[in-house]
Amino acid sequence: MTSNNMFEAVIGAVVLAVAAVFLVFAFGTANVGAVRGYEVLARFDRVDGLNMGADVRLSGIKVGSITGQHLDPKTFLAEVRMSIAPDVKLPADSSAQIISDGLLGSKFLAIIPGGDDAVIPPGGLITYTQSPLILENLIGQLIFGAGDKDKDKSKTDATPAPAPAK
Repeated sequence: MTSNNMFEAVIGAVVLAVAAVFLVFAFGTANVGAVRGYEVLARFDRVDGLNMGADVRLSGIKVGSITGQHLDPKTFLAEVRMSIAPDVKLPADSSAQIISDGLLGSKFLAIIPGGDDAVIPPGGLITYTQSPLILENLIGQLIFGAGDKDKDKSKTDATPAPAPAK
């Protein structure tokens, strides 16, 4: 091995070591991974874009993660299982909402705490839920809704004025 090849090998090893240190640091500070705690269920009309391992957040802070989802064959609702940190006690009238992390970001489950003194027990159900908004539907409503208003306006503009009374 020549000295030039040895130098390249050492530089390559240094680059790999720095990359490994960066990955360990990034994983350690990113607050990723499943939260271990008690299980809670929620039922939604649809769960578009909500994936296994997605965050469950309360006031913007991660307090849990999605551990499973399946279709209830009787009600045809999507049932989402989540693990909530053991130190977080959710009021019984809390609600769950699927939200996008930015315009095109990933989805997460937001918990909006209620004011009830009773708490949701392990294995309990969040009864108040809101499915995610679908951007394509909103755009369609905006486009077609604006078209209907233009049609109504043209009808009122074309109506002749009443004749003056004699």
